Amino acid sequence: MQAPSIDDDPLLSGITVLDLSQGVAGPYCGLLLRQQGARVIKIEPPGGDWSRQMGRSRGDGQTAIAIACNAGKQSVVLDTRTPEGRADLQALAARADVVVQNFRPGVAARMGADPGLLAALNPRQVYLSISGYGSQGPLARLPALDTTMQAYAGLMHANRDPATGAPHRIGLLLADLATALYAAQCATAALFKAARTGRGRHLELSMLQVCAALQSYLIVDDAMFPDAEAAAFNAPTGLFPVADGTLYVSMLDDAMFTRLCEVLGFEDWRQDPRLRTSAGRLPHARALSARLAQALAGQPLAHWERLFQAHDILFGRVRQPRDLVDDPQALSQGLFQRTPPGCAWPGLPLPRLPGQVRDAGALVPPALGADTQAVLQEFGLRRAWSV
Repeated sequence: MQAPSIDDDPLLSGITVLDLSQGVAGPYCGLLLRQQGARVIKIEPPGGDWSRQMGRSRGDGQTAIAIACNAGKQSVVLDTRTPEGRADLQALAARADVVVQNFRPGVAARMGADPGLLAALNPRQVYLSISGYGSQGPLARLPALDTTMQAYAGLMHANRDPATGAPHRIGLLLADLATALYAAQCATAALFKAARTGRGRHLELSMLQVCAALQSYLIVDDAMFPDAEAAAFNAPTGLFPVADGTLYVSMLDDAMFTRLCEVLGFEDWRQDPRLRTSAGRLPHARALSARLAQALAGQPLAHWERLFQAHDILFGRVRQPRDLVDDPQALSQGLFQRTPPGCAWPGLPLPRLPGQVRDAGALVPPALGADTQAVLQEFGLRRAWSV
């Protein structure tokens, strides 16, 4: 029987997304839709998306965050403080399959992009509202950033220092990026529903909802054992310095612990009845980790990697993100797509969309307003003002 052929057309080919959002959560959602093949028209105010000012830049309005969240989009500048700008926005939105915005309640309406109004113009449209705390409740109108949401939602508590217990910010913009992932999933699910029924819908999700979902097992564990501090899943587990770096070692099950004992020659551990199960080892986690640290310290990473691979013990060498770009495993998987020659920042590594069959075209970082004239003329609108 012949295997079915793979349709490698981009999954969202033919879909138009109007991205009104700024920062990270909304724009990265738009990028994910672009990587799936959608055309994404990004609407920016005359001063540009504020992500163009987040981090280092050489003065061209491009930062790492702006590029990583907006590459491949078309940039259109509209001044929605004017009647003409609002009219143009509504004309573009009327022909969009998806609209994405991440403003506080009331802002989109002032821009002329109220979801009810746009639904009347295009009943099939999926309208995605992303907020910090949601559209209702005592905090609905508060601004939210990744850092403030990490604090409020408890992510910093989950990232405590193992020695002092002090909470720490997660260095990655986790709340923003996870919100974008959930938002893109909601948008594609709603597009599927719209294709079947001919009716779009208004979807709302907040960073607070996403942070709660990310911590589901922690919240459930706390509800099950409210009087006990959260414990590790197994022991010994953690970061351990070795002769030339740092290794993370993790125990998956009791059989792996037995293999670790054999590798290290810890026969007393293997014979100790208290340590034969994960539950039995947890009360002794500190002592087990201290002895493991002492054993690992004298040999280099290559030594332990060779032994742990041979005995099927979970470990990970601690590296920097830059190490991943030219890593042999990353290269074998084709993890990165480079920005094309001829753009302002050629050769930058952009991670490909996981699960994608092939790239949905070149991802060029858009200059502010570079596509304003062309897009407005395509849609039959007036000549744009100067950017």
